[in-house]
Amino acid sequence: MTIFNLISMIGGLTFFLYGMNVMSSSLEKMAGGKLEEMLRKMTASPLLSLALGAVITIAVQSSSAVTVMLVGLVNSGIMSFVQTVHVVFGSNIGTTLTAWLTSLTGIESSSFWMQMLKPINFSPILAFIGIGFIMLSKNDKKKTLGTIFVGFAILMFGMDVMSDAVSPLADMPQFGQLLIHFKNPIVGVLIGTLFTAAIQSSAASVGILQALSLTGSITYGMAFPIVMGQNIGTCITALISSIGTSAKAKRVACLHVVINTLCSVICLVVMMIGQAAIPSVAAMLNQAVQPWDIALLHTCFNIVATVTLMPFAKQLVKLVETLVKDKGGAAPASKVPMLDERLLRSPSVAVGESFHVSKEMCREAHEILQESITLFEKFDPNMESNILWMEDRLDDYEDQLGTYLVKLSSQALSNEDSHVVSKILHAIGDFERLGDHACNLAEVAKELYDKKITFSPQAQQEIKVLTDALQEILNLTACAYDGDSIELAAKVEPLEQVIDGLISKIRANHIRRLQKGTCTIEGGFILADLLNNYERVSDHCSNIAVAIIEVEHDSFDTHKYLNGVKYGNSVFNEVYESYERKYAL
Repeated sequence: MTIFNLISMIGGLTFFLYGMNVMSSSLEKMAGGKLEEMLRKMTASPLLSLALGAVITIAVQSSSAVTVMLVGLVNSGIMSFVQTVHVVFGSNIGTTLTAWLTSLTGIESSSFWMQMLKPINFSPILAFIGIGFIMLSKNDKKKTLGTIFVGFAILMFGMDVMSDAVSPLADMPQFGQLLIHFKNPIVGVLIGTLFTAAIQSSAASVGILQALSLTGSITYGMAFPIVMGQNIGTCITALISSIGTSAKAKRVACLHVVINTLCSVICLVVMMIGQAAIPSVAAMLNQAVQPWDIALLHTCFNIVATVTLMPFAKQLVKLVETLVKDKGGAAPASKVPMLDERLLRSPSVAVGESFHVSKEMCREAHEILQESITLFEKFDPNMESNILWMEDRLDDYEDQLGTYLVKLSSQALSNEDSHVVSKILHAIGDFERLGDHACNLAEVAKELYDKKITFSPQAQQEIKVLTDALQEILNLTACAYDGDSIELAAKVEPLEQVIDGLISKIRANHIRRLQKGTCTIEGGFILADLLNNYERVSDHCSNIAVAIIEVEHDSFDTHKYLNGVKYGNSVFNEVYESYERKYAL
């Protein structure tokens, strides 16, 4: 064992960690918004949450990443702390897959097909295919799949380098003397904990242990406590990420530590009692392990932890709530949903949550406009105050989402996620402007109320038809954005054209009534304000609909799209004519 073996060991670990990072980030990118969608399906069903936690962890190949994700989601108020309990159990099971993949390095056989199962033999083929996808394919998903293949090959190359670097240790008496200390289970747990905490990857830590096991010097009695420690050490990432978060978010990180520590203590006590009292157990613990034995130990430990502690989920929640007390006061009532920057580590989840928050903004913009229209029927000062308060919320939404999306845009996003980000960025400005027009309409309603002005019966009838059309375009736009529906969005522009026509007719009719003396000039000014705001509201609805359609088609040319649908488009004309008949004056 020379200094060059140590350098190779460090190099192998570096390749392993880099390959793991490339593979996990690409897997997550390929999963896209599905991860966020899955997290939103977390229910009170423990088994469903357990399964989803395992699946998501397998997808991103990191229980630490999933726990950090959960910390961010709870800190944002998107998930409750109680919802995360069974997800954490599931993530502990899902993270064991990597150990089974790296255990394939220990295969020894003269059979060609068995040899091909060794990662060092088949991963170069995957790397070659991956490079082909990256360099030759124009499809984003194929490029991402190619990156996954290359990341896996780098990971396995690092594993092989580590195995070769530590192989001389088998012939070193000093290594044997060092391993005597590992026979103490408590020392094994501490070593596993500290080393895993230092490199912040239980997968890499398990991989190194598997590489050492190829020397034939590692026994079950040494490996099992180290595996326990590795499960505790992997919690450090979530603990670090929880710094500066709410008490509820800190509880997620604390829960991860409590689950893994409790199970380690239970398993350690059982192992030590068995070793002392049962000769066959003592004999088995002295047997040498192979890489697949370590993978089995890792899996069994986490399954036992889940089976043992899941029935006590409520008690675990109470314990963690006792350990991490919520000393903060209530959040301000005007606070909008917060997007946690920790979610930027998982861009697809951050995109999904940004879209969810933007849909909340859309609903509030729709609601505030409906309230402002209601004021014309019966003016209510309390409702007017609520409209002003909600408009401030829409400003906060735009500020927070805009800032967050700028940071998110710098992350590696799939084409699908990039489309979503572009759509949100185009839409939130229009949502905010809808809030401004709602305030303007509230002022118009207040002026009518304060000055005791009423429109002529004919003007009232025309405004009612226009208002009905405006409410339909608002409903169409809100439903199209909320459901990401191109079909509904395509109906917005024809209706917007009908509304423009109605406004032109009402203005012309008003001028005729002025000339006849049936309408007042003062009432005409208020009507003009009303019509201007209605027209701008319908324009913003059109902008949002165009964003939904054009971003989906990977382009954003509003004028080109509008010209294309207005002129010579039979479908557009058919929808336009149906709305024109429906809202005829």
